Amino acid sequence: MDTPNLELNHSSLVNILTLRYDPTRKSLLPKIEPKTLASSIETPSLEKIESLLINNIKNKIPDDTDSISIALSGGVDSTLVLAFLRKIFPDIVINAISVKFANSIDETIPASKIAEKFEAKQFVINIENYLKELPKAISIIKQPFWDTHWYFVSKKATTLSKFLASGDGGDEIFGGYTFRYKKFLEITTNNSNVEDKIKAYLSCHERDRVPDQDQLFHKNINFNWGKIYKTLYPYFENKLHRLDQVLLADYNGKLLYNFSPVNTSLQQHFELIPVSPFLSNDIISYILPMKQQFKYNHNENIGKLLLRKLLVKYNADMLVTNEKLGFNVNTQNLWEKHGKRLCEKYLTGGYIIENQIINSNWVDKYIDKENLEIKYVNKFLGLLAVEIWYRLFIVKDMDSNTTLD
Repeated sequence: MDTPNLELNHSSLVNILTLRYDPTRKSLLPKIEPKTLASSIETPSLEKIESLLINNIKNKIPDDTDSISIALSGGVDSTLVLAFLRKIFPDIVINAISVKFANSIDETIPASKIAEKFEAKQFVINIENYLKELPKAISIIKQPFWDTHWYFVSKKATTLSKFLASGDGGDEIFGGYTFRYKKFLEITTNNSNVEDKIKAYLSCHERDRVPDQDQLFHKNINFNWGKIYKTLYPYFENKLHRLDQVLLADYNGKLLYNFSPVNTSLQQHFELIPVSPFLSNDIISYILPMKQQFKYNHNENIGKLLLRKLLVKYNADMLVTNEKLGFNVNTQNLWEKHGKRLCEKYLTGGYIIENQIINSNWVDKYIDKENLEIKYVNKFLGLLAVEIWYRLFIVKDMDSNTTLD
């Protein structure tokens, strides 16, 4: 894994606060070119997919292992990995780690039924203040990301086993972001030009995209939408189906430059051996070239069609929903309970405003607004992460063990 340059790079901060990842960094997974997608003419084999996934797990976990942990959200991906684990190791101790965020949808309830079916012991992490240990998490991943639930999972897993399995990559490889696909296909046509499709793609991230993004930064930063569009241009200037273009952008975006490096950094820090079968090179090279109709049903708005068929084989299809799950915290409730107060404490008069990175007028305009929309809440949490990162690595006046109470 590359050691990140912790010098101040305004372009990187702009990328992270706009795209939620920085594409200038080195990725741990192979980047996929447009010619790779939809290049296969064969029908995917469920038997082959199952075999590849199971073999990847077997290659990671020795036969004499006495226990393994899995991050279990209750969604398709982690449920299927758990099913594989139990099939491969019928007698092993499996620790299913689930997260329960305060004032959020309780995903540990469906996860408990799944754990029970596959005879796994469930461990529930109750998190009252999701932001409390943000300095510690950022000190480990060395990037200003606030969505670091994997920190809590890894911290717990290291007390249970040296192996941590997950369904990472299932959404990007097999087509799980149905809410994005549906909207993108509705607001674009086959005649949409490249820039219109890029704008549509960005608009499909409505939980994170604020309309006045250009006003977020100080004028000295010279924010330019053209530079952001240039990053996404290769994914939409090709002859792929529009949905394949979205799949390409998703894979080459947050998966490569956010999810993968963040989770890897945390697992390395806690000395865990990751077991992520969906991210194996053989699965990536086999599934990504498959036609999009094998991944997503537009009429019913259901994704991960191949994985759902495998769930049927393991009699687990009725335990998961058609909606995308994951470890999701309700950020609006988090904002009201902790986020607003912490942003007022650290952003008002903070370094990123004082050093003319962020526009103080933008912060002042929204920070006290009643019923703040979730996209602005998430943007504030992103700013908080940048401020914490700045204090840890640039001015170095914050200890990594500082808690945000």
